[in-house]
Amino acid sequence: MGKNFYLTTTLPYVNADPHVGHALEFVTADIIARYRRLIGDEVFFNTGTDEYGQKVYTKTLEEKKDPQKYVDEYAEKFKKLKDTLNLSYDNFIRTTDEHHKMAAQEFWKRSIANGDIEKKLYKSKYCAGCELEKTDSDLVDGCCPEHREQEIQIIEEENYFFKFSKYQKPLLELYKKNPQFVIPDFRFNEIKRFVERGLEDFSISRLKSKMPWGVPVPDDDEHVMYVWFDALVNYISAIGWPDDLKKFEKWWPVTQFAGKDQVRQQAAMWQAMLMSVGLPLSKQIVIHGFITVDNGKMSKSVGNVISPDDLVAEYGVDALRYYLVRHVHPFEDSDFTMEKFKEAYNANLANGIGNLTARIMKLAETHLDEVPVIPDGTIPQEFEDFLNNFEVNKAVDLVWEHMGDLDKYIQEVKPFSVVKEEKQKGVEIIKNITIKLYTIGRMLNPILPKTSEKIKNAVKQNKMPEPLFVRK
Repeated sequence: MGKNFYLTTTLPYVNADPHVGHALEFVTADIIARYRRLIGDEVFFNTGTDEYGQKVYTKTLEEKKDPQKYVDEYAEKFKKLKDTLNLSYDNFIRTTDEHHKMAAQEFWKRSIANGDIEKKLYKSKYCAGCELEKTDSDLVDGCCPEHREQEIQIIEEENYFFKFSKYQKPLLELYKKNPQFVIPDFRFNEIKRFVERGLEDFSISRLKSKMPWGVPVPDDDEHVMYVWFDALVNYISAIGWPDDLKKFEKWWPVTQFAGKDQVRQQAAMWQAMLMSVGLPLSKQIVIHGFITVDNGKMSKSVGNVISPDDLVAEYGVDALRYYLVRHVHPFEDSDFTMEKFKEAYNANLANGIGNLTARIMKLAETHLDEVPVIPDGTIPQEFEDFLNNFEVNKAVDLVWEHMGDLDKYIQEVKPFSVVKEEKQKGVEIIKNITIKLYTIGRMLNPILPKTSEKIKNAVKQNKMPEPLFVRK
């Protein structure tokens, strides 16, 4: 019997259009969700948009738009990725949803009741790009290393603070008890070192008079919630908390996907917040690297942002999914160029799985009188092991190894010649390679869903499919 499996992406800010960096996280999570369903688990896959905060509010002022109308427009752009990337998520949450706002306020009330929120005057260095306070040790030459183009702000005002410092020891105990809590291990070591150095309480509100775009703080009309405190609550509000505890208890805890700039927020801040209100902690956090373009960070001002819509329109959705999970490292930064993308497309898709499928199905259509009996084969254990460890690239490599072995076998055995000389023997060989092709189609199910269906349908119908990938 399958298990309940809850996974979520982070929620991207709605201050810019979707790019291939977003696609990487969404597609990787989607593959895990599809795989889990394939092995019989019941899955709840959450994604959405983060719509409050200074960055969004600044954009609305620049564009002279009503904040709600602005975020509505961008939320639609991210929703469209479901079709563009062929995603199978079950829920799309927006932090402006009424239920989420209620949940964030209830979370605040419980945390303040437990003595973990206090109001105080403070002066802090602040990076608007990260929407985080920064200590001198976080900065390089006085700049945030992730947002060098943005000047560090000095904020001096009265805010509410979350008592993060209180949770240093409980967090270190969590990490010790759960050696796989953060994947990969070098990111886990990073957060351990951060917590070991000591924790500072962090601001969780902003003065409404300066930045009104946020969830209202309960019982204080002068403040709105600081974006991280509000946004992180989406992982529990998405599954019914606090009013539908039956649904919440069915799905929680969660497996979270996040980028390397989110380690602190997901693996420390959010876990401390959960401890504060007495809720079970996250199950696991999977951290991926960034996609760079020509070895530089994607930037609208530089003009090197790559749109998933453009790639899919030209090459098809499975081509983009394939590239993201085989040629982009799951945990390290990876560089993206159109030359690399096109080369991988032609070599491994058009000339690879495309040609192999065409060759086998041409033989099957010509020489088989009936569809071969497809055994109830299981997915290779090695394939499952890779996906269970979130090593999606290794799982895809394994599929291509199977394809390579099959191609080599065809070249050595030459079924197209054997069937002419010894028909019965040739027919058996063709049946065998057709069944192997179907197995490859099964393995591709969570990775390249459309290609998988085309291959399996071709075998079931004993008919040549349309070309899977046309050479570019």
